[in-house]
Amino acid sequence: MAARSAPSCHLRLEWVYGYRGHQCRNNLYYTAAKEIVYFVAGVGVVYSPREHRQKFYRGHSDDIISLALHPERVLVATGQVGKEPYICIWDSYTVQTISVLKDVHTHGIACLAFDLDGQRLVSVGLDSKNAVCVWDWKRGKMLSMAPGHTDRIFDISWDLYQPNKLVSCGVKHIKFWSLCGNALTPKRGVFGKTGDLQTILCLACARDELTYSGALNGDIYVWKGINLIRTIQGAHAAGIFSMNACEEGFATGGRDGCIRLWDLTFKPITVIDLRETDQGYKGLSVRSVCWRGDHILVGTQDSEIFEIVVQERNKPFLIMQGHCEGELWALAVHPTKPLAVTGSDDRSVRIWSLVDHALIARCNMEEPIRCAAVNADGIHLALGMKDGSFTVLRVRDMTEVVHIKDRKEAIHELKYSPDGTYLAVGCNDSSVDIYGVAQRYKKVGECLGSLSFITHLDWSSDSRYLQTNDGNGKRLFYRMPGGKEVTSTEEIKGVHWASWTCVSGLEVNGIWPKYSDINDINSVDGNYIGQVLVTADDYGIIKLFRYPCLRKGAKFRKYIGHSAHVTNVRWSHDYQWVISIGGADHSVFQWKFIPERKLKDALHIAPQESLADSHSDESDSDLSDVPELDSEIEQETQLTYRRQVYKEDLPQLKEQCKEKQKSATSKRRERAPGNSIRLHFVHGYRGYDCRSNLFYTQIGEIVYHVAAVGVIYNRQQNTQRFYLGHDDDILCLTIHPLKDYVATGQVGRDPSIHIWDTETIKPLSILKGHHQCGISAVDFSADGKRLASVGIDDSHTIVLWDWKKGEKLSIARGSKDKIFVVKMNPYVPDKLITAGIKHMKFWRKAGGGLIGRKGYIGTLGKNDTMMCAVYGWTEEMAFSGTSTGDVCIWRDIFLVKTVKAHDGPVFSMHALEKGFVTGGKDGIVALWDDSFERCLKTYAIKRAALAPGSKGLLLEDNPSIRAISLGHGHILVGTKNGEILEVDKSGPITLLVQGHMEGEVWGLATHPYLPICATVSDDKTLRIWDLSPSHCMLAVRKLKKGGRCCCFSPDGKALAVGLNDGSFLMANADTLEDLVSFHHRKDMISDIRFSPGSGKYLAVASHDSFIDIYNVMSSKRVGICKGATSYITHIDWDIRGKLLQVNTGAKEQLFFEAPRGKKQTIPSVEVEKIAWASWTSVLGLCCEGIWPVIGEVTDVTASCLTSDKMVLATGDDLGFVKLFRYPTKGKFGKFKRYVAHSTHVTNVRWTYDDSMLVTLGGTDMSLMVWTNEMEGYREKRPCDSEESDIDSEEDGGYDSDVTRENEISYTIRALSTNIRPMFGIKPHLQQKEPSTDERQGVVRPPVSRAPPQPEKLQTNNVGKKKRPIEDLVLELVFGYRGRDCRNNVHYLNDGDDIIYHTASIGILHNVATGSQSFYQEHNDDILCLTVNQHPKFINIVATGQVGDSADMSAAAPSIHIWDAMNKQTLSILRCYHSKGVCSVSFSATGKLLLSVGLDPEHTITIWRWQEGAKIASRAGHNQRIFVAEFRPDSDTQFVSVGVKHVKFWTLAGRALLSKKGLLSTLEDARMQTMLAIAFGANNLTFTGTISGDVCVWKDHILCRIVARAHNGPVFAMYTTLRDGLIVTGGKERPARSLLGQGMLK
Repeated sequence: MAARSAPSCHLRLEWVYGYRGHQCRNNLYYTAAKEIVYFVAGVGVVYSPREHRQKFYRGHSDDIISLALHPERVLVATGQVGKEPYICIWDSYTVQTISVLKDVHTHGIACLAFDLDGQRLVSVGLDSKNAVCVWDWKRGKMLSMAPGHTDRIFDISWDLYQPNKLVSCGVKHIKFWSLCGNALTPKRGVFGKTGDLQTILCLACARDELTYSGALNGDIYVWKGINLIRTIQGAHAAGIFSMNACEEGFATGGRDGCIRLWDLTFKPITVIDLRETDQGYKGLSVRSVCWRGDHILVGTQDSEIFEIVVQERNKPFLIMQGHCEGELWALAVHPTKPLAVTGSDDRSVRIWSLVDHALIARCNMEEPIRCAAVNADGIHLALGMKDGSFTVLRVRDMTEVVHIKDRKEAIHELKYSPDGTYLAVGCNDSSVDIYGVAQRYKKVGECLGSLSFITHLDWSSDSRYLQTNDGNGKRLFYRMPGGKEVTSTEEIKGVHWASWTCVSGLEVNGIWPKYSDINDINSVDGNYIGQVLVTADDYGIIKLFRYPCLRKGAKFRKYIGHSAHVTNVRWSHDYQWVISIGGADHSVFQWKFIPERKLKDALHIAPQESLADSHSDESDSDLSDVPELDSEIEQETQLTYRRQVYKEDLPQLKEQCKEKQKSATSKRRERAPGNSIRLHFVHGYRGYDCRSNLFYTQIGEIVYHVAAVGVIYNRQQNTQRFYLGHDDDILCLTIHPLKDYVATGQVGRDPSIHIWDTETIKPLSILKGHHQCGISAVDFSADGKRLASVGIDDSHTIVLWDWKKGEKLSIARGSKDKIFVVKMNPYVPDKLITAGIKHMKFWRKAGGGLIGRKGYIGTLGKNDTMMCAVYGWTEEMAFSGTSTGDVCIWRDIFLVKTVKAHDGPVFSMHALEKGFVTGGKDGIVALWDDSFERCLKTYAIKRAALAPGSKGLLLEDNPSIRAISLGHGHILVGTKNGEILEVDKSGPITLLVQGHMEGEVWGLATHPYLPICATVSDDKTLRIWDLSPSHCMLAVRKLKKGGRCCCFSPDGKALAVGLNDGSFLMANADTLEDLVSFHHRKDMISDIRFSPGSGKYLAVASHDSFIDIYNVMSSKRVGICKGATSYITHIDWDIRGKLLQVNTGAKEQLFFEAPRGKKQTIPSVEVEKIAWASWTSVLGLCCEGIWPVIGEVTDVTASCLTSDKMVLATGDDLGFVKLFRYPTKGKFGKFKRYVAHSTHVTNVRWTYDDSMLVTLGGTDMSLMVWTNEMEGYREKRPCDSEESDIDSEEDGGYDSDVTRENEISYTIRALSTNIRPMFGIKPHLQQKEPSTDERQGVVRPPVSRAPPQPEKLQTNNVGKKKRPIEDLVLELVFGYRGRDCRNNVHYLNDGDDIIYHTASIGILHNVATGSQSFYQEHNDDILCLTVNQHPKFINIVATGQVGDSADMSAAAPSIHIWDAMNKQTLSILRCYHSKGVCSVSFSATGKLLLSVGLDPEHTITIWRWQEGAKIASRAGHNQRIFVAEFRPDSDTQFVSVGVKHVKFWTLAGRALLSKKGLLSTLEDARMQTMLAIAFGANNLTFTGTISGDVCVWKDHILCRIVARAHNGPVFAMYTTLRDGLIVTGGKERPARSLLGQGMLK
């Protein structure tokens, strides 16, 4: 089938006729190279008037509507419309993207402006708040954002003479902005009496705080500061759309068609009226003007661009024309000359020369034109009109031949017959009329077969037939000229059509996507000679198909440029060009056709790179030409990592269940058990769906992952260490180039990537917030500073991070299909490759975006699935391994050659200094030279090659290899079967670690007197593991079926195994050979148990709700237990071997007598008294407390009791292993919780002596061994468990002050004045004239609590005399805010001054003179204050205030950082903390600031305050946090205290990690409400409590309590670093000081 592959020819955009003048302004500039830059539709155009040539920038995916020129006049910024619009910064010389800014605006980007030195860019959105956003565009980073105005903003500009100031204007407003920190603060311009409040359309800034702006009524308004000082009346007769500043002065252009030039002080120089010039016309309106030297560029509403030379101003030169506003539908090409004719709703018909790229004729008609046709000899031009008439003109001089109106509705299509005798006219009233050309267009026939409007017509070559398409998608045929419908298919079969423009028909079936019945293809044109078909659709896409294309969903090449629908497309007469016209963008695009044979020469023109996957993509439709996917890859692509419940959802779920729990916790619950467990060894490696996740560290340890654990394995000592920071499956792992840090990515709703140190196993940084579902691949850059990651969301997002800072640098959509690998270029940090299903892409960073180009395969190969990729020895070379066993060699983006490397997919490859190593499904490791010419050596992974020191056994020869790594003289290999092997260069293979293969693992049994256990899995193996120090698999046996349960006999000699087909077998526990097997059930066997003592009976439970009891000696079934309503989940014997306890899937707890199986009813009181041989039940009163608060969502799947009957271990669906005290009565018992398994834990078992706990993970297929640490025994190491779900309710002590403060709700002062609600900006912020006697740096009076005086409000009734208001000056403030704040008085300058706050004022009080000076920039109450202690930042103060909302507007809560001496504001941080900021603290270096909010989550945020950048933020606690402080020696460690809360925090990159304070070490310690913090040496922390105690913490564990340090709450504590004293202040009068040493004992 020809349609299976895309055509090998190509279109190149050659010319665009048009300019976007409507609804846009200020979008036309001269570049430094004297070229002209503008935009039309979705294309940025750079036009060189000297060479009459156009270059195109096509990085946008929708209409461009705004443009700004960089001050150096080479770079251009353009903004587009769309649901997720972005801004591109591109080079006007090379038309390549430099940077992409995205993910902030919605709807569209209305205006753009660069600042003076071009480092920053400001953008305004089209959203409801018209957001204003400032960018560091090179880094693609947003610096600040604020709501702009409630109405449209038309223009924005940086003040080029004052830094950090901007001006914006729009509907009825002008705003003057200042940028400080991350806060953009607006002040509204005051129109006063000087002018009317009206819409401002454009502006320009001048020196001395002057701003000139153009208004809707044609006046120019001149502003000084924020006040209007004069107007220039009648500068234009109507609105001024554009104002352009240059060295000589200003140029303005308006709706009246005039250009005016002004000097630098805005005195008029000259006026040019374009309507009066020879090119002018009535109604010309200027939208854009640019003045450079003696040239002026003018863009008009009607899509023309004029260039005016000032000397000959009445002869403007027309350099570009296009259709005016109105849909453009009509297109025809001249039959013999390179001409195209277009006609539009602007009522003009235009003839364009395709060779000269120019308009050569234009004629205005009476009616909007909807279609056009030229007859075969090129003399007559017929135009169909919207009113149902049609007109015929002579092409030569555009004179009318005839005008006929036979129909009422629009004529949508007309065509001359090939012999020139007839004209067929198709109308929207579903008829086609036939006219005779020679009889002066007399009507000779009509065709009435259609029921809907006519969309397309084609004549047959002999002019005897006509085919039509109509709006219903019907294709009909008529005999000409009479118009009789032809119904016999035989007659039509032989007809040859002169042209093919119909969208339905066999020959064009392939243009429609599969399974779609939509009619969004507007136009088609067939090129018979080149055998290609071009189509135009509603999405702005032009596609090339092979012709004919018969099968639906054919492959194509697609081209983007038009923004909205493309209405028509035609080949030129000689098939050199394709002409396409856009409906809404009313532009005409001319594409050059590059046939196949020329493509070879065109290859040096690299495919245009793009963001919107476009330009010459192959389509991703029918996969028929792709070979069958390899079974393993297919399995893997079908894996889904979506969870019903993500760990992140737990806090919300718990909240929802709070009510149930309140009622349940009336009983006093048991404390959590004293024992704890520690992860000791994990059997397993994740190879079945991950690749290249196995590495050597610096010191030769091996790092890999399984379940939710990062494992570091020491092969000399056979020990493992674990990174347990993840809470769900880890899917990928990579190692830093220095081999000391590792990055791992996990599954999650907002999945995180952890970068951790393999030595200390501490997290260095945690990255999250930009992926969904999970992370499938990560890679470090060669310098180790950056990290690339790929998500498994639907668009497989690629993110580039600066991982130390935790910042996202760039982000892009990767591909529709799964991406398996990402690799960063070792030579150029800005480049990377991704490889995946039918996907190989080469990316480079551009600001906040990544620009991808598909690998160009050419004729060398097929578009194959890539499984792995590496870079070679230069930055251009890359190598990828395919799913068919080839290695592809790439140079730049071109495929150079392929080499056959393996049978089956190449899963892993690794680059060495001098060559490569690859591994594949065939189980072969191959070493290659540096160009993949020769294979130097191969190693087959076989049992025969296993060295004697192996820790286990190979299950099969040649297992599929998933990961390869080299180092320390060995090759490290990871297999799909979960084995890790080390291959010595000389050949022997050592097996180091292994686990089960793919398939759930459920069956687990521990030996009655040896440290070994048995497991059985759905992977059809039964395995015996050694739990003693050798940690290896002792034996394995393949089974016919998978199994779900197993059990050792009491003497340890036999092992019973239940299989999934309803059979079970007993095997010799040493040799694993069969002793006996039975098959009595159809459903799977779910539990199997020997009776205690002699093991006389065997109970076998199955999923069809029966339990069979067998006599082991006689091998006969002796009893059946009936009566369960659902499948059986667990069974246990009592000590006598007479009673069975049974759990079922319906949560029933049943009892049966053995061996007959009679059902017994036992009251629950009695159940406790029975001595059970084992306890694995999850139901019943004794273990009621093991069910979590969110029991509906998750199940407890397994439990096991220690032999001393003290501790119950459970495993649940969320992957938690928990320890409870036994019996756990009362709901929601307290526990210790451990995360290591990822999804459900299927089984838990204690070993015979309780020294170890063995747990099984279902889908993570891992066997984990934990050591049990008894109550008395505790090493000094941080406890890795989490405390229970529910914090205890009782609390030591109560204090009225604390309660009151906890309940204060801060009302926002702006709303508490009782006269009228005020919106917008408070009046005292709007006008201020500093008075002469202002002293001590006073800036403005605080607003009084009294209602504001009405004169201060602005009124527009100018008649009223206004009394000038003297400004008040603040002299002295009495009062200090102590009622609900703490630690807010500080000394400055060695005790000369005191700083504190009250109301909205910061006060500096000089102790000696008693004078005060004030900081008054806050607009609401200050709640907290702190002083920077670092010598570099002397006298720097931070204060936080209350605020209204969290929308980043001026009313939002904010933190001001200011200099206490001169009261200069250094930075303002607008926060997302709603309500207010209640605590601030500087870090040790003084560069970071920590703030705590009053919002319901009590968010904790860390800022880099000098840049105003938010580094990290996280919900702190569900109750009020009073104080959070950095450790005095740290930039990353801090502590927060509050209501029943102490948390110890670490900043890792962008993430905040917290540990709750642990009380469990001290008897009877209760979590109290903490009010204050101080710090001591060696990681000691002191917290003051509500009951007057002081708690002493080492790391996060409570080590002692100084009881009753005060006899009321301890409100303040202060560490004096020099002498180690700690000063505490409480509610009683005198302050105390405790010697630091005294506290530590």
